[in-house]
Amino acid sequence: MLTKIITTYKTSFSGLSRETWLLSTVMLINRSSSMAVPFMSLYMTQYLDRSPSDAGLIITLFGVGSIAGAAAGGKLTDMIGFRLVQILASVIGGLFFILYASIIHFDTLCLLTLVISFFSEAFRPANFAAIATYAAPGTQTRSYSLNRLATNLGWAVGSGIGGIVASFSYPMLFILDGTVSMLSGLLIVILLPAAVARVAIDKPEPSDQEMLGTEIMKPWKDVLFVKFLLLTTMLTTCFFLMFRVVPLYYKTVWHINELHIGLILGFNGLIIAAFEMVMISKIQNKRSGTYYIVKGVLLIALAYLMLMLPGFTPVMVALISIVLFTMGEMFALPFINTFVMSRSNSYNRGQYAAGYTLSWSVAQVIGPSAGFYLAERLGYSWLWVMIIVLLLLCANGFRLLGRRMDY
Repeated sequence: MLTKIITTYKTSFSGLSRETWLLSTVMLINRSSSMAVPFMSLYMTQYLDRSPSDAGLIITLFGVGSIAGAAAGGKLTDMIGFRLVQILASVIGGLFFILYASIIHFDTLCLLTLVISFFSEAFRPANFAAIATYAAPGTQTRSYSLNRLATNLGWAVGSGIGGIVASFSYPMLFILDGTVSMLSGLLIVILLPAAVARVAIDKPEPSDQEMLGTEIMKPWKDVLFVKFLLLTTMLTTCFFLMFRVVPLYYKTVWHINELHIGLILGFNGLIIAAFEMVMISKIQNKRSGTYYIVKGVLLIALAYLMLMLPGFTPVMVALISIVLFTMGEMFALPFINTFVMSRSNSYNRGQYAAGYTLSWSVAQVIGPSAGFYLAERLGYSWLWVMIIVLLLLCANGFRLLGRRMDY
């Protein structure tokens, strides 16, 4: 039995390119620097003594900056290359995060939030395009899953460390976050030159005649892609609330401390790191991509339903909820990623990656601001009900769209 499990893991990770592993290593370090973001609402309400509405405004501004960063990052990726974009985004974003720790003036914090989120999100389309470029033939879904493994392992480490650090010093949390972000930029400088050299050998520059024969579709003219993105935005709007609004719910309603909140959120990343690659290698090509996306959305809806169940230990309910949420994430997101890149080619990959990243950024604006507002006005229970209804509509939308596309 043990031998079979080990063989399954080896098979899941085999055949991936060296560059894919390098990018995933960098992503692990970069996402470890996300330790401060889940605690921003707690930082505003518990440390700076601001209202939940002010916390919602900060997180909304984080989303606004992300929209600009996603658009700029995608365009710059196609213009100057994903390597330089990732380096600049990591280093500059890290510097501003360190500065964030020393500021208590609210308006200045709002401005810094916009700047930090701009550079943080500019990193994503560049990294997304890099994975598509370096993935070995036939390994694209698994390459994205490896990158997600690294992302979530970094998230798990960052959330755990973040919970520990936040329990005694919020300013130190931002300093550490910025330092790790800058370190990821340095690793790109060290690791990626060899990868670029290989691509130059394996993928020579096309001739003008070849370029003229290549269809260069703009993502906003791709009607099917736009519809897919609208549904993805619905999903990610609900997705972000688990890491923006729910932590405040844990603290203020269920009275779970920062250390336990960090460990609960980090459990999400550990599950993905342990099981997603194996799961994807087992289920890909057995059913349509939209089948797994719909299944994932329904599991995420069930995770929010768990938050409404009375009579249980809060920490236990939180753990069950995050397990269901993580299972849904593992089913849905890898196949969403693969669909996005399947619509692009080497000349517009950055723009498609930016379009996808933009949907996440829009969700960061809509989700937390609406979530905090509704929680204040109607209560958390009504918020969970509305999220569940939205996810059910989203699942049905993906199901109907799946009938119209070969995926």
